[in-house]
Amino acid sequence: MSRRRKETLHELGLTPIWHRRADSALGESVPLILASDQSVSKVNAAKAVSNDRETNDREAQISRMDWAQLKATVAGCIACPLCESRTQTVFGVGDEQANWLFIGEGPGAREDKTGEPFVGQAGKLLDNMLRSIQLRRGEGVYITNIVKCRPPNNRAPQPDEAEQCRPYLERQIVLIKPKLIVALGKVAAQNLLHSNENIGNLRGMLHSYADIPLIVTYHPAYLLRSLSDKAKAWEDLCFAKATMQSLLAQ
Repeated sequence: MSRRRKETLHELGLTPIWHRRADSALGESVPLILASDQSVSKVNAAKAVSNDRETNDREAQISRMDWAQLKATVAGCIACPLCESRTQTVFGVGDEQANWLFIGEGPGAREDKTGEPFVGQAGKLLDNMLRSIQLRRGEGVYITNIVKCRPPNNRAPQPDEAEQCRPYLERQIVLIKPKLIVALGKVAAQNLLHSNENIGNLRGMLHSYADIPLIVTYHPAYLLRSLSDKAKAWEDLCFAKATMQSLLAQ
């Protein structure tokens, strides 16, 4: 093809140009290939690098935020589709220098309306659980969730949704500096421990998250449906209390 024809095709937007490979030694026809295939691969690779860089930049920015900046960022977050159906984000509540950090899975309908985690019947049960070991919401206790927006129909958060909220939770933990984390339910436990084990295999032992002791127990909403497991939850709370006493004595 002449140079002038190539320039004309380029001006008309009819590029990239197809080239024929040399015929094989057997004289068989060889399929045509697109000259821009390699360029497309390079573009896709560049996009992947760009996305990774944006993710790293976002996490780096969040990791430097103070409480006010973090709250404002969460309130305006549109990082995943959960933002489309929420009424408001549910950041967390309690003592921002708490020794105790309780983490659930995500807001429900009532939490979505009030902006506070663990309200309604599950919240009342959690308050009773706290009182059973001489704790009160907001006094040496902080409560939050794996995700800050309510999943539709109260379903469990999807892995990609939890991943978008992960930097927020990590920053909360760094700012609070808790002595002990209590994971409430399977979703919280599996996300914090990067485990697929069921809650029965995770409770009753001391785990660690970022060098912070972590104990697993049942979610209050689950206990409302499974009264027989309340005794196990009580065992977990006693274990948590004994662990905290040991930590404070160090």
